[in-house]
Amino acid sequence: MRVIAGKYRGRPLRSLRGTDIRPTSDRLRETLFNVLTAGNPDALKGTVWLDLFAGTGAVGIEALSRGARQTYFVESSIPAAKLIEQNLHSLGISEGYKILRDDLLPVLWRLQREHVHADAVFLDPPYRMQHAYEESLTALADSSLVWAMSLVVAEHEKNFDPGDEFGSLRRIRKLVQGNNALSFYRIGGQPDLSR
Repeated sequence: MRVIAGKYRGRPLRSLRGTDIRPTSDRLRETLFNVLTAGNPDALKGTVWLDLFAGTGAVGIEALSRGARQTYFVESSIPAAKLIEQNLHSLGISEGYKILRDDLLPVLWRLQREHVHADAVFLDPPYRMQHAYEESLTALADSSLVWAMSLVVAEHEKNFDPGDEFGSLRRIRKLVQGNNALSFYRIGGQPDLSR
């Protein structure tokens, strides 16, 4: 596993053994960021990210490598939170991030109180926790963290559909790659990224 592009391009990232952490593959991460940047390497400069169920932190670290101003890594597992810290330290990243080790809903509430507004939210719960998709997407739709131009992306198994609509949050695109898929959501469902 490595950083795909940007300041830390090609640098390795560590993972944990076992099946509790399933990092987003390099290939799927590259596809995600190709969609987000649409050929503009500066597209993510100054953005604010939420990396929910962060695992290794690979997606949030990729965002930082490509110029994100702030990334919030949300991870309830102590070993995974320590791993994120190790990955950031190994790259020499000392600012522009917070690791929030807690369950998702209390963290979202805390971030709202701090008046955080995310440009991008990535969520990748363990696939066995299918209920976490509806819970997370509904909580985001009801929060002030997501605004009109925010993009929310959920990684999931291709044979599992997290749903099209959660309050004002509507799916605008679904991209399948191998056994995995990415569902893209926006408040009001505009604009459509497939055009």
